[in-house]
Amino acid sequence: MNLKALCQEAGLSFYDQELLSENGKKIYRIYVMKEGGVSLDDCARLSEILSPIFDVESPVSGEYFLEVSSPGLERKLSTKDHFAKSLGENVKITTNEKEKIKAKIIRVDEEDIILEDLENKEELIIKISNIKKARTFIQW
Repeated sequence: MNLKALCQEAGLSFYDQELLSENGKKIYRIYVMKEGGVSLDDCARLSEILSPIFDVESPVSGEYFLEVSSPGLERKLSTKDHFAKSLGENVKITTNEKEKIKAKIIRVDEEDIILEDLENKEELIIKISNIKKARTFIQW
């Protein structure tokens, strides 16, 4: 099963997936994006496409609930693709050395993220492998 292709069939772009437990229930959550934002109808349409497929070829073992959601405006970035889909957005990064950076994502290369520091407007280059935690944020 190709989750990315199934998302595209619904007019959406696959962002991420996670399996979590809330109140003793297993939840398989798929995050999707779309230019202009993801609507409730978009999530329902993808869920209708995936449900019969997952009935035959379950993505997880045991009983679970399927949720389709937008990752939100302030979202976790953990892959090169996540950074690439967030070009021009502000990000808070914590490096493996515990350095905290607030910057705008300018470019993503094979191994690096190129940023513009929000305070002094200097260009920063950080190795993706050196990022411990990253999240987009909205500055009001």
